[in-house]
Amino acid sequence: MKKRPPQKAKVFWFFFSKKNYLLPCVLATLASCATPKKSVVPRTQPPLSSKWQPSPDQHVPPFATVPFEPFSRADAVAIAQREWRLFGQPIDDDPPGSRPKEPPEQMPERMPGLWQRVGEYWWEGMGPDIRESAWTGMHDENGTLFDASRDGDFAWSAAFISYVMRIAGAGGRFPYAASHFTYIDAAVLGQSPVLRAYAIDAYAPRVGDLICTGRDGAANIRFTDLPAAQFPSHCDIVVAATPAALTVIGGNVDDAVTEKHVPVGANGMLAGLDGKAIDTRYDWFVVLMVVYDR
Repeated sequence: MKKRPPQKAKVFWFFFSKKNYLLPCVLATLASCATPKKSVVPRTQPPLSSKWQPSPDQHVPPFATVPFEPFSRADAVAIAQREWRLFGQPIDDDPPGSRPKEPPEQMPERMPGLWQRVGEYWWEGMGPDIRESAWTGMHDENGTLFDASRDGDFAWSAAFISYVMRIAGAGGRFPYAASHFTYIDAAVLGQSPVLRAYAIDAYAPRVGDLICTGRDGAANIRFTDLPAAQFPSHCDIVVAATPAALTVIGGNVDDAVTEKHVPVGANGMLAGLDGKAIDTRYDWFVVLMVVYDR
């Protein structure tokens, strides 16, 4: 009678017996573990031929920084309209300041889901190295809730335009800023390869362009006054045009992303024959032509 092999020998015999069909699988598994993983090469942004170099943009999605698609007029308009729909598609064709202010709990920029969206305009529209990039629709850079009566100190209309241009793929060619005057002056001085400034009686705005008006102490500013650093202003993006009017969308209008309609002359310009703005509600004074890739 044969003696049974010791237990250890039995295990050894099981794994290395010619009858064991698991051995090739075990060896293949060990071989795959020993194979080094391929290294992942991170995406890099192509060099930009402009003096307007972007801040470190790890905070911006790759599709907008590489970019995946050329800087597009259609994309910029679609992004603005998407944000307008997100805020409930408000339209305000009344004279500025004629509508009563909403109570804080009803202000769109402070509502759940929307105050965070304003924070995204700041974060992605600005560079991460400025304090405004940490603002939201109701918080300062420290996360402190500011009183609704101070929302004018946290105006985000320029951040909205910057966000639209950034996400549309302008890259380092657009002078992103917390105030409109920064890119108005950049256009006048020829410091941005994607902006050209024109008087309202010299160029008819196209879809995707920006139209700007002075406000508060700069309500009577004129194109001939430019460049004029640090003046209060507001710009909207043109999203549609008819022979009679432009449809424009802007941020921080009625504390939301809001649409309005701006009358134009027969030539499509904002100015009448006297050179003054046809629109009696807003004193439009400059058109920023945006030079898209397509």
